[in-house]
Amino acid sequence: MPEPILDDISHRRYNPLRGSWVLVSPHRTKRPWQGQQEAATGTTVPPYDPSCYLCPGNKRAAGDVNPNYKNTFVFVNDYSAVKEEQAEYRPPDQDGSLSSLFLRAQSVSGKCYVVTFASSHNLTLADLDPRDIVPIINTWTDLYIAHLSPSSPLAKTASATTLPPSSHDTNATHSKSQYRYMQIFENKGAAMGCSNPHPHGQIWTTSSLPEEPALELEQLKRYHREQGGCHMLEDYAQLESDQQERTIFENSAFIAVCPWWATWPFETMIISRQHRRALTDFSSSEVSLLAEIISEVTRRYDNLFETQFPYSMGLHQAPLEGSEEEIKCSHFHIHFYPPLLRSATVRKFLVGYEMMAEPQRDITPEQAAEKLRGCGRVLYRKGTAGERQ
Repeated sequence: MPEPILDDISHRRYNPLRGSWVLVSPHRTKRPWQGQQEAATGTTVPPYDPSCYLCPGNKRAAGDVNPNYKNTFVFVNDYSAVKEEQAEYRPPDQDGSLSSLFLRAQSVSGKCYVVTFASSHNLTLADLDPRDIVPIINTWTDLYIAHLSPSSPLAKTASATTLPPSSHDTNATHSKSQYRYMQIFENKGAAMGCSNPHPHGQIWTTSSLPEEPALELEQLKRYHREQGGCHMLEDYAQLESDQQERTIFENSAFIAVCPWWATWPFETMIISRQHRRALTDFSSSEVSLLAEIISEVTRRYDNLFETQFPYSMGLHQAPLEGSEEEIKCSHFHIHFYPPLLRSATVRKFLVGYEMMAEPQRDITPEQAAEKLRGCGRVLYRKGTAGERQ
């Protein structure tokens, strides 16, 4: 457990998952704020918006018409960040010239999807019952399986995909190449750059292994080698469960914590308590427990400042294609990076020192976890006055 003095003095905390440090300055929570303030998010969103590109039966920006879906709906992003087909690029030979040293590039191909969470325009993950989050997790899993390399150890245990055959709307089960990584994520709220308020996430598959999961994977492999075959996040989940200081919620399969090394004020991680490499490793009961803990985290976020709490959320798991060591050392977890600091209108900015030196935070993860633990009541926009206490 941290020494009490760390609640009052500036100090650095080590992030073993990235091999980096974060500066913690708890005394700065007392400083006055006269900077930018976000507009508080309204809660009067209709269940259907005829102008929404994601609502059932509506026409999307590129002209396709959405089906009258009930739960999740998957389609290839009309404005994908990476493409399956593009002009071929061959890097020049590394001849030792300054150009070859500094002006390096590599081609990246891939496929991007949009996944709506529900047919209703106004139901976020915080609004959904855990049983309604299960279809979202199943959709993530189906897409992951559909893109999994046949040579991956995970392919031997993954169940057959339940996705429908390729169609004009999804084209989900047919890729022209084997991709290296799949990043599943959600940007919630305008403060996080979300361009459409209809609750949805994205899935980007790429031919390269992106930097963040690559950094984590190197640290996970190193820990496995140096600690006699133990898995970092399995050990860390046990530590947090034992100490309880940074735990927000836990069940028999997962734990949600404000990690010791968190950068964002109310940053959280959902970690599989047992070693699970990817979505494909979960039983149906574990999927239900994952849905439960996602519901708990997102509801507590919204209750904290009684607003539609913005965040970026992303799943980290085994690559679609990788070495046996990479697959074995991967450990399923979810990051939530929310920007709000002290109210629904005051946000954290990663600028100045954070950009030029290293990340810095004010409120300690222990203080953040205590606040979120106290927000497990009925969602503020649903319950009666008594239930919201």
